[in-house]
Amino acid sequence: MKIKSLLLIALLVVLLLHSDLTLAQCAMCKANAESSLREGNNTAKGINAGIMYLILIPYIMVAAIGYWWYTRNKKNKTIE
Repeated sequence: MKIKSLLLIALLVVLLLHSDLTLAQCAMCKANAESSLREGNNTAKGINAGIMYLILIPYIMVAAIGYWWYTRNKKNKTIE
């Protein structure tokens, strides 16, 4: 158990130390989207659709697992 907690802390430290790299990429995407809108391209619409896709998939998965867990626990309680 001690090893798992140390690994978790190490992972959190690594993610916190490298957060500036991920924020830099967001600025690049934003600049690309803004410049393409000024030029009349549809690149920004594609980027926004991709972002919505990436946001929705985890929420749908969590909702499905939550619903499955809720129904499973409800069935177990009615049997007892």
